[in-house]
Amino acid sequence: MSTDAVTTFKVPTVEPGERADKLLTRYHPNVSRSQIQKAFKNGQVRCNGVVITPKCRAAGGDTFEWVAPQKRSSQKLTPVPLPLDILYEDTHVIALNKASGQVVHPGNGTGTDTLVHALLHHCGEQLSHCGEAARPGIVHRLDKETSGVLIVAKTELAYQRLIQIFAQRTVKKEYLALVRGIPSLSSGTIRKPIARHPKARTHMCIVEEGGRPAQTDWHVEMLFGNAVALLRCFPVTGRTHQIRVHLSTIGHPILGDRTYGCCTLKRLKVQPSRVQLHAHRLELRHPVTGKHLALEAPPARDFSAFVDACHAL
Repeated sequence: MSTDAVTTFKVPTVEPGERADKLLTRYHPNVSRSQIQKAFKNGQVRCNGVVITPKCRAAGGDTFEWVAPQKRSSQKLTPVPLPLDILYEDTHVIALNKASGQVVHPGNGTGTDTLVHALLHHCGEQLSHCGEAARPGIVHRLDKETSGVLIVAKTELAYQRLIQIFAQRTVKKEYLALVRGIPSLSSGTIRKPIARHPKARTHMCIVEEGGRPAQTDWHVEMLFGNAVALLRCFPVTGRTHQIRVHLSTIGHPILGDRTYGCCTLKRLKVQPSRVQLHAHRLELRHPVTGKHLALEAPPARDFSAFVDACHAL
């Protein structure tokens, strides 16, 4: 079952001009490309009041009105009283320190212990009307095993503006990653496009053609002998598994990342039980008030304990 939602979107003034379909895709990452193309095909996309085709160009200041068929979840989401580590909250947004091991939103094979179930209990009916049915308020995600800062919209206005803020890449994101080996440089930038793995569809990979541009900046925060390094990573883009794939491709996979090449490190007495990646800081303008938000989450206990264990190397 699906419903139609009318969306109004004003192109940010910084945009010099681009194909309409590409603009809508970039600023609405939670809507699939096929849904956007269907809206164009059905004549349900207008720019400044005029029905347009995907190839029409739009620039800063133009206003879109379009109908996007929203996929509704067949799974009824029930609020569940789960603990939340709240870093910041007001009428429009809530920022959390997500625990490692918790899935952000429901999907295939998940139960009723996702972050969304907890948020529905905490925020009540307000959150349930914000965004997609299966992922209300969710504008960005963290992998199940990754801990750290996550910001969620509580109102439709905050939801739409946060999507635009993330699409414009004005959000500053910082991650901490414990990796195998010692980089030959103290800092660097990885620019390699990422796409779904052609065989393992739950994995991502580096590709030369057909992938989405991805950039991760990084610098060395601390060294542990000649075996492990603590890196501070600054993802400019937000692709699925981006930091994990990028660090693996330069020969420094994240400890505990069984998917991308680092199961164990024999020299360590204690082996990591999960991917050693933590979303440490998120910096952005409040989507409604414009207030500067600097959200920081202390590393999880298991992450800190593993850092302590690395000092023995």
